[in-house]
Amino acid sequence: MRSILIVEDNEVIIKGLTYLLEKENFHVIICKNVYETMNVIGKQEIHLIVLDIALPDGNGFELCEYIKKYTDIPVIFLTAKDEEQDVVKGLDLGAEDYIIKPFRNRELLSRINNVLKRFNKEDNKIDNVFDYLRSLDVVFPVLHGLYGEDGTIQGLFELLGVPYVGCRVLASSLGMDKVYAKMIFDKVGIENAKYIYIKKVRDKYIYIDNKFNEKELSLQDIALLVETELSLPVFIKPSRSGSSVGINKAHTREEVIKYIEYASGFDGKILIEENIIGREIECAVLGNNEVEASPLGEILPKGEFYSYSAKYVDNSKTIIPDDIDKDISDKIRKTAIKAYKSLDCSGLSRVDFFLEKDTNRIILNEINTMPGFTTISMYPKLWESIGLSYSELLDKLISLALE
Repeated sequence: MRSILIVEDNEVIIKGLTYLLEKENFHVIICKNVYETMNVIGKQEIHLIVLDIALPDGNGFELCEYIKKYTDIPVIFLTAKDEEQDVVKGLDLGAEDYIIKPFRNRELLSRINNVLKRFNKEDNKIDNVFDYLRSLDVVFPVLHGLYGEDGTIQGLFELLGVPYVGCRVLASSLGMDKVYAKMIFDKVGIENAKYIYIKKVRDKYIYIDNKFNEKELSLQDIALLVETELSLPVFIKPSRSGSSVGINKAHTREEVIKYIEYASGFDGKILIEENIIGREIECAVLGNNEVEASPLGEILPKGEFYSYSAKYVDNSKTIIPDDIDKDISDKIRKTAIKAYKSLDCSGLSRVDFFLEKDTNRIILNEINTMPGFTTISMYPKLWESIGLSYSELLDKLISLALE
């Protein structure tokens, strides 16, 4: 039985769609907002999503963008927004269809069935994907987020014996899990932002201290602990997520509670970090056994911090600064290599830092084991600044994969 997820907050429409689809032998899943949808995607088998745009806690355009980035589930917009610009935007985001309310039942069913037929044919194009992968000389998995850079796809390549660019399973997994990466950085003496680690288990929130003692706390108690231990504002993020998805800056206890609940929709492990006032610095690292670090780059976020929107929507700037003291620059580059080696990285990674205002204290933010790799991404730009072209960098990475 095919499962269709309806993302809609209008009870009348929900009842009508449920009756219509169940009559056609579809299994119907209902989500009434973005938060509920995030909790369902990846946890239940879904063959198609029927998505409204106006939702109580967000909008369907942003949700569609996330779905298309991290899944291959087809999306049909079902909305009252009938402006041409809205239709074009929905289709440009990758939606398979855009249907305007009020809709005709038979037409909606026909469009749903056409999309499902099309995707079923695409699923059958490669009879044996494993044989196809084994036929490749090398794979460059430029994938972000869960399954793409957390060791999952890397593990598949290892099982198939296919050479691939980038970090191996362990390093990829550690790099994606911010909590465990920070534990290793603490162990090897690399300064990073102070943090609190929370785990959601069913409907309970568990505080885990630095000795891994566990204590169940209410969200109100966690908010008080955060304010006491870290002071506000703080950053609240899923421990295992990419591209700044699910990250928010909380300025009050109420926002701490709100954003913990939001982050738990992406991951049961939640990281709460102190706010560092300073410059956001990045360093590209390259190599297997012999490792080198690039010149430094700097992020100039458009907004309060380098959020998902700032990265992909608001066109934040990236520059190669020339005003950082050489001793500080050298120390950042050495720390980047140390962080890279501490997680047993190989191939490539980008290591991100804060350079604290006034003190110039160097604080490791995180390591990205599969950085963005377009021609305008920071990683290739940093190497290009010292004469290593984009094509030469690709050749180098492929050679490292084949070592």
